[in-house]
Amino acid sequence: MSEVSKMAEEYISAVKVKELLTEAGNTRGELNNAQRAALMQSEATARISVDDTKVLIAELEELDFITDFIKYKIADILPKYPEDVRAIFSKERINLEADDVNKIIEIVGKHL
Repeated sequence: MSEVSKMAEEYISAVKVKELLTEAGNTRGELNNAQRAALMQSEATARISVDDTKVLIAELEELDFITDFIKYKIADILPKYPEDVRAIFSKERINLEADDVNKIIEIVGKHL
């Protein structure tokens, strides 16, 4: 079995990407083109700290209808409005109730 097939899938937030790539750039002195592009994107989108993102994701863990992928998407986008939340869930096979949407907005609002 190859090393690639042994790797586990793990989601990380945009702010964590920013932190890792900044650290790599400082350590190695230079990033490749793909890494620079990812760093620029993460700098443009990361709006809260790594610690706040961890707390936000932990709070989203309490909502059993949200997958890990969606938790990290919410942490990256930080939706403020119901239509933003519904857009995040648009490809999921989940029927969101208004209360569920409001819970997400309330949790995100504590971290903005």
